Amino acid sequence: MTKLIFMGTPDFSATVLKGLLADGRYEIAAVVTQPDRAVGRKKEIKMTPVKQVALEHGLTVYQPEKLSGSPEMAELINIGADGIVTAAFGQFLPMKLIDSVGFAVNVHASLLPKYRGGAPIHYALINGDKEAGVTIMEMVKEMDAGDMVAKASIPVADEDNVGTMFEKLSVLGRDLLLKILPAYISGDLVPKPQDESQATFSPNITPDKERIDWNKSARDIFNQVRGMNPWPVAHTLLNQQRFKIYEVQETEGSGKPGEIIEKTKKSLVVAAAQGALSLKTVQPAGKPQMAVTDFLNGLGQKLKVGDYFGE
Repeated sequence: MTKLIFMGTPDFSATVLKGLLADGRYEIAAVVTQPDRAVGRKKEIKMTPVKQVALEHGLTVYQPEKLSGSPEMAELINIGADGIVTAAFGQFLPMKLIDSVGFAVNVHASLLPKYRGGAPIHYALINGDKEAGVTIMEMVKEMDAGDMVAKASIPVADEDNVGTMFEKLSVLGRDLLLKILPAYISGDLVPKPQDESQATFSPNITPDKERIDWNKSARDIFNQVRGMNPWPVAHTLLNQQRFKIYEVQETEGSGKPGEIIEKTKKSLVVAAAQGALSLKTVQPAGKPQMAVTDFLNGLGQKLKVGDYFGE
């Protein structure tokens, strides 16, 4: 039985961990995840999805704020694991830890060398990619630059958003890892170097990237909105207050960028630089997420054709 340390944080990682736990060929000696954080308006402290799975299976959990140089890292090295598997952990692994095991691989949610970094699924959607995927790669000092062990891809549909793609790719990554790991451990599967000339990056989404620019095309805004749903959520301004938009649909129409060009009891259409967008799911400032029909029947009653979203 191969003795593993698993490192991960969100639901994507939890799916991979569950797969390893269900496979009798592996023993999970320890789990490392990010510290519990305060979330939501009430700032409730919540454990990570990976920690929840680990505790359900009686596993030892480590949550260092920073792994490098921590007492937890010394304990992990002393475990004597055969290897490390990471998936969306959220921290760099020190080379001292990587060098202490026979192998260290990462399940990364992109088709490397494209989209190295922390938000590959977001950027695949924002950029309108027709396919997305996962890569199993060896861990090295440089971010997501290790040799590639295996890849798998799936198509991206217009109906997809970050949430649906995270779920699909977590299953794809889990299945690919379980399929190739035995051959990799035995040496029968030889990793391939990445083509550095093709490397692109997907840094974490910054607040300025969440803001909708109505001077872009309807298609670009559509991709931005679904590329940030359900988090961190694209937003614009309405009456100088933040107005979040979770879901839109491309439609015909023209007007000045950000102008409301159609309003009925059930629809609200806004012009982009090219084309228009029908708003579907929104969240006015200080209110919960709601269907646009509910918004129009309440806070949106005073809106009229010719009003504007944005600056």
